[in-house]
Amino acid sequence: MFFDDIPYNASSPSAAPLTLSELGGLVREVIELSMPDDYWVTAELASVRENHGHCYMELVEKDDRTHTPIAQARACCWRNVWQRLSPRFTALTGAPLLAGQKVLLRLHANYHEAYGFSWVITDIDPSYTMGDMARRRQEILQSLREQGVIDMNKTLHLSPFALRIAVISSATAAGYGDFCNQLSDNEYGFKFCTQLFPAVMQGEKVQDSIVAALETINRQVEEYDAVVIIRGGGSTADLSGFDTLTLAENVANFPLPVITGIGHDRDQSVLDIVACVSQKTPTAVAAYLIDNLAATLERIDDCSRRITQYVGQRMQQEHFAVQRLEQRLSSAILLRTTRESSRLAQCSVRLSHVLSSRQTYEQHRLDMLSARLPSACAVTMERARHRLAMLEQRAEAVNPVHILRRGYSVTMFQGKAVTASQQLSAGDEVTVMLANGQIKAVVKE
Repeated sequence: MFFDDIPYNASSPSAAPLTLSELGGLVREVIELSMPDDYWVTAELASVRENHGHCYMELVEKDDRTHTPIAQARACCWRNVWQRLSPRFTALTGAPLLAGQKVLLRLHANYHEAYGFSWVITDIDPSYTMGDMARRRQEILQSLREQGVIDMNKTLHLSPFALRIAVISSATAAGYGDFCNQLSDNEYGFKFCTQLFPAVMQGEKVQDSIVAALETINRQVEEYDAVVIIRGGGSTADLSGFDTLTLAENVANFPLPVITGIGHDRDQSVLDIVACVSQKTPTAVAAYLIDNLAATLERIDDCSRRITQYVGQRMQQEHFAVQRLEQRLSSAILLRTTRESSRLAQCSVRLSHVLSSRQTYEQHRLDMLSARLPSACAVTMERARHRLAMLEQRAEAVNPVHILRRGYSVTMFQGKAVTASQQLSAGDEVTVMLANGQIKAVVKE
C-alpha cells in the first residue's frame, strides 16, 4: 500500500496534519543534518544577475555530446560574500561572471521555509574559469589553424594612403569619440573619412552585432581602405564576446585589413590575434593610422628630395658634358675647316692644272681642225656640185614639158591632175595644160 493511499484519521492525535512551515522545518533539519559540509561543484552559468548587492545564478550541467541540460539548480551569493568574491574573480580572469562561463563553486545546501531550496555560494575558484576560458580560446585558435585562416587577414597590407575608414563601435562609447577626435586633430592635417557602423561591444550580443556590421561593410567594400573595431575601456575589459569562433572566422576572412583597439591592457582576445593589426586602445588605433600616412608622407618627401637631388646632379653632369662637347665640337670644327680648306686648295690646283691641260688639248685639236677645214670644205663642195648636177639631169629627164612637146596634155580639175573619167561630171570646168599655154574647158557628158 502506498503512503498516499493511507486515509487521514482525525481521531488519532498522532495523525494531526503539519503546517507548511513545519514541514519545511523538517526538511531543513534533514538537510542540515545529512549535508552539513561545503562542496566544490563544477557547473555552467545559465544566467547571472545582481540585486541589492546579492548575486543570483542559474547553474546548469549539459551533456557533452548533445549539449542538452541534464541538471539544473539555483544558487545565490549573499552580499557580504559577493562583495569579496566578485572583485577578486574579475581581477584574476579579466572579466566578470557571465552566462556561458564554466565555474568551480564552493557551496552548501540551504533550505528556507519561505523561499525553498537553494545552494549558497561561499567561494569561487577563478583559476578554473580561467582554465576553461583558455581552453576554449585554444580550441578556437586550433580550429582557425586547421582551416588555414588564422593569419589570412594579416597577409593583407594597409594601403599607404588609407583615409577611408569603416568603424565598428558603439556610437555612445567614449573610446569612439577619442578615436574620431585624434584623427581629426592630427598634427599633419590629414583629412580622414570615417563612417560608423554601430554595434554592441559588451555582453552576449557582441558576436552577432559585429558580424552584422562586417556584412554591411562587405557589401560596399570598395568604398573603404580598412575596418577598425574599437571599444572604450574601463578598469576591466570584457573579452569573452570577442573570443568566439564565428567572429574570428569573419574577421580572418574579411577582404579588408581589420585593426582592433578593444581597450584592454591585460590580455589579447581571439579577435586581436586574427586581426591584421592589434592595438591596445582606440587612440592607439588612431595614432597607428596617422603614423601610416605620416610614413607615406615621409617616403614621398624623401623621394621628392632624392629626385630633386638626382635631377640637380644629372643636370650638372649634363652641363659638364655639354661643355666638353662644345670644346670638342670647336676643335673638331677647326680641324675639319683646316682639312677642308687644304682639300679645297688641292682641288683648286688640280682643277687649274686639268683646265690648262684641257685647254691646250682643245686648242691643239682646234688648230688641227682649222688646218683640215679648207681642204675638207673644197672636197665637200665638189661632191655637192657633182650630186646636184646628177639630180639636175634626172629632174630634167622627168620634166613633163618634154612630154607636152610631143603633143600630150594634162587635164587639171581643182588643182589636181585628172587620171580617170570618173573624177569628172557634166558641167565641171577643167584646165588643159599644153606645151605652150593652157585651155579652159567645160565637160559636156
